[in-house]
Amino acid sequence: MKFGFDVDDTLINLREHAFHIYNKKLNSNVPLENFESLKSLEIHEAFGLSAQRGGEMWNSLLDEIYYTNCRPFPHSVETLKRLVDLGHEVFYITARESKHQDATKKWLIENGFPVKDSHFFCGMKDIEKLKIITELQLDYYFDDKPAVLENMLDLPIKIYAKDNSYNKQIELPRITCWSELQEIIEQDKKDN
Repeated sequence: MKFGFDVDDTLINLREHAFHIYNKKLNSNVPLENFESLKSLEIHEAFGLSAQRGGEMWNSLLDEIYYTNCRPFPHSVETLKRLVDLGHEVFYITARESKHQDATKKWLIENGFPVKDSHFFCGMKDIEKLKIITELQLDYYFDDKPAVLENMLDLPIKIYAKDNSYNKQIELPRITCWSELQEIIEQDKKDN
């Protein structure tokens, strides 16, 4: 089978990592609960920043956010390795700008993710993900972003939302922990 995965906030805990960086850079002590209750993808609201100031801060810290000690979500690395070991294909489809392609791929590999060059896609707009996902004829796709998920509802693949506070309004099957994926696959086999 073919499995597609978004990277940021699907496989790795990027927003929470950025939240801690913001706390440090702003000399703040905003509680993690404030972050966990955000209803939007952007984190600037937790710090009382305007969208413009939040965007400027995000862009100024991008390399630190992307390439320092951001943690993969629990079981994500092991789960993807297991998929590959079982003979499945794993594709990474990220909307990060194309200038981050090589560094992102390197970071994923250094953090244990099984990455093949031909299975890594970077540098497209959110809506362009649909074209790639369709062309790859994926069996499963996992993402966190409401704008992406909402545009995929009519695709003939199994779509799952990586559960986050900002995507609760989307009515799709969810994955809360990557250790659940094997059970999802087994249940789908029984149902089909």
